[in-house]
Amino acid sequence: MTQSEPDKKKPIWRRYFLWGMPVAGIAVAFAAGIVFWGGFNTAMEATNTKDFCISCHEMRDFVYEEYTGTIHDVNRSGVGAVCSDCHVPKDWTHKIIRKIKASKELYGKMVGTINTREKFEAKRVHLAMNEWERMKSSDSRECRNCHDFESMMPEFQKPRARQQHLNAMKVGQTCIDCHKGIAHSDARDRADEEYLEELEAPNPDFIRPVPPEYLASLAKIEAKEAAVAEAEKAAKQTQQEAVQTQIAAAVDAAVAEERAKANGEDAAAPAGGGSGVGGDIDWNAVAGADLKLFYPGQASFEWVQNGKFHGGARPLTKGGDQCTTCHAKELDAIGNKIVAGGELEPTPIPGKRGVIDATVQAAHDDENLYVRLQWPDAGHNPAPFVDGGKMDPDNQIKVAMMITGTGIELGEQVGCWASCHADNTYMPFAPEGDAIAANGDFTSRMTAPGTVTKYISESRTDVEVKGRRGKALGGWDKLQAAEQIEQYLTDGTYLDLMRVYADGSATNGYLLEQRVVNDGEIAASANLSGGMWTVVFARPLNSGAPGDVPLEPGQTYTVGFAIHDDFAAARFHHVTLNTSLALDDDAAAINVVKQ
Repeated sequence: MTQSEPDKKKPIWRRYFLWGMPVAGIAVAFAAGIVFWGGFNTAMEATNTKDFCISCHEMRDFVYEEYTGTIHDVNRSGVGAVCSDCHVPKDWTHKIIRKIKASKELYGKMVGTINTREKFEAKRVHLAMNEWERMKSSDSRECRNCHDFESMMPEFQKPRARQQHLNAMKVGQTCIDCHKGIAHSDARDRADEEYLEELEAPNPDFIRPVPPEYLASLAKIEAKEAAVAEAEKAAKQTQQEAVQTQIAAAVDAAVAEERAKANGEDAAAPAGGGSGVGGDIDWNAVAGADLKLFYPGQASFEWVQNGKFHGGARPLTKGGDQCTTCHAKELDAIGNKIVAGGELEPTPIPGKRGVIDATVQAAHDDENLYVRLQWPDAGHNPAPFVDGGKMDPDNQIKVAMMITGTGIELGEQVGCWASCHADNTYMPFAPEGDAIAANGDFTSRMTAPGTVTKYISESRTDVEVKGRRGKALGGWDKLQAAEQIEQYLTDGTYLDLMRVYADGSATNGYLLEQRVVNDGEIAASANLSGGMWTVVFARPLNSGAPGDVPLEPGQTYTVGFAIHDDFAAARFHHVTLNTSLALDDDAAAINVVKQ
């Protein structure tokens, strides 16, 4: 009987098992997984680089050119953002989802969907909308990888930015609602207005508590700005007192000269259109309020409501913000930018100043309102589009004050802006003379039938704001029935309008379907002395006359001022934003004090 061979030993990689699987097999699988994962992740990251993104000419020639030089490419921090920082999520799950969705772009590359500039521009809005919607749905997740409300300290922001970020946290807005076109050409103005309204509507899920650090920083910068403003006000007050001393000396000299000529007889007061107006008012006892009037160009009431042109349209029309909410502290920048020429000023006047810094004082004696406005003269800068350079040669200056009545659309938020429409004279949609002449109803009812003066929207059956399908903005030819206009006048739905001219003459009236001058009481004076204009006017607090807004204690009114400086006319003026006025109430911007 032969002896059996001993059992052969199994290879070592087959002797040991873990969870029913050969250990060697697990090791091989693990190593293969590492190799696969490393290769996969390397490839994934390689597709996240700027060089990869611009390796195709569509991105290099059409998109990368727009990105170059923007704040995301070059900025003071030295840290730029590349394509993937904005367009690819950082976390793994969302990154994979984004990569899978982006794979269809390979098909677009193969068939040449956007391989020419013309094809790309035709698809630009569609491509932009895809990104807007992605960012909106994620609460601008990729933006917040670098920017977060907790790190956005108001003391390093402009006033408008700090206010809008505060609003965003409170109502649930997100970065992409406002910040489109910051790295590429802005396609927002090519998107449908209804689409934008829906896309940019606040999302309650995005509401977040305002960080304590933000509030502390806000308090810090507001205190600092208040201190600077107080110092500037004191310096300006000193300067104005010096000017007033000069004016008083000039008046005394003129009176003395007249007396000398009259051989001791009483001399008349200096000429200038009724300088005795408000003569019983001790203006030295009336605190002045600073007024900054800026140059608005062609920024109409329709323009400020249209989100395609004006980023603050939604806070104004939907959020209830006033114009001053965002713009009160940046009027110098706005006025100087517009007056230099551009979209809002196609016919700039060389040398025209962007802002006028004025001081207003107001008083009453239980019967009359007295207003004194002072500002520095700036010399003459001829308008190049007018023969002789003076639009209104008879009036070096004109001053207007408007008081907002009741029931005016956005009236308390915008003040006199409610009367500035895109189809007024010298505005972008002003009708031609033959179009006006062909409208019999308009010409028969207007006192100035050859032109479109200011009006309020309530006086029209329809006012085009959005400009859809190429429609002209405004509504000059869509007059309400005469009976409705009379009813508005009865109800107080108008802008009370007072105007003072360079010779001291004045008119009282109102704005409704047009600018109307009535027999309302008003007295005024206007003088230029020592390089300073002084305009004073007075009117009854409550005349009871149609078109006069009654001024009563306990009420706050929205007012606006305009100065036509340097022989200007029509829209070539300087204006204030909405300003509050009240009798004996120092909470108002203009406190009408009793004397």
